[in-house]
Amino acid sequence: MNKIFMFDALREATDEEMDRNASVLVIGEDVGHYGGSYKVTKGLHAKYGDLRVLDTPIAENSFTGMAIGAAITGLRPIVEGMNMSFLLLAFNQISNNAGMLRYTSGGNFTIPIVIRGPGGVGKQLGAEHSQRLEAYFQAIPGLKIVACSTPYNAKGLLKSAIRDNNPVVFFEHVLLYNLQEEIPSEEYLLPLDQAEIVRHGSEITILTYSRMRHHVIQAVEILSNEGYDPEVVDLISLKPLDMNTIAKSIMKTHLVLIVEECMKTAGIGAELIAQINELVFDELDAPPIRLSSQDIPTPYNGNLEQNTVIHPHQIVDAVKNIVKVS
Repeated sequence: MNKIFMFDALREATDEEMDRNASVLVIGEDVGHYGGSYKVTKGLHAKYGDLRVLDTPIAENSFTGMAIGAAITGLRPIVEGMNMSFLLLAFNQISNNAGMLRYTSGGNFTIPIVIRGPGGVGKQLGAEHSQRLEAYFQAIPGLKIVACSTPYNAKGLLKSAIRDNNPVVFFEHVLLYNLQEEIPSEEYLLPLDQAEIVRHGSEITILTYSRMRHHVIQAVEILSNEGYDPEVVDLISLKPLDMNTIAKSIMKTHLVLIVEECMKTAGIGAELIAQINELVFDELDAPPIRLSSQDIPTPYNGNLEQNTVIHPHQIVDAVKNIVKVS
């Protein structure tokens, strides 16, 4: 077991897959000589050279389109968005090309591309660098969407994403790069379409993902000390949602709380509630509840920024209220 940071886990996954398969390459701004804005590609340029670690101009639509074209020819590009918000400039390429070409070509093309990078609310990064874009991309047919939350799952999921023959949008939270964890020294891969049961419980199901997993864990420590028994499920896969695992948990607890950093309106939680109501409505003892970020651009002011996202004490209060009402 090696204790490493999450950015190192992502770098190891990339390095191992580039070493394993010569068709894997990295494309993005400052990914080469500089080693990536969060050091996920540090040292890879010196090892693999210009043709496999490509520094690009500031032109997200151009280099994302180039990567999709490279994927069509049989390469396996990894596109790093220096900040995922910048990839809104490549939304056309991601939706009309990456998501659709396998279908519109009648299956003649596959698009084995990974689009990855940091997102989420950071520490006073400003509105344009603090966006939560998972719901934007969830609406695009043809994409897989993954949100890592620990060094362990970051490495295993990224390796699986690189080997997948479908376009994968891979979300990393900007505040989790320095999270440390012991991970196996031997190779491992994790499934892209399965949720993780972080804690087994019998009283209420808490669905969460990315950074909010850690806020939920803090809240659960308080709740368990007070006699509550929540089950915690990290979604991992945001598209497709692992409704099998989610439904089984709800059929056991009969109560649901969703904790997300995504916006409340048309967010991941909204889609979860829709599918829960379709699949296991009769199992619910109370309506599903969402704790979501406020529907505003993230303020630069530190105190206001903190007030836009969910914190452990709010999760504790919500669980107590739901259990009491039921």
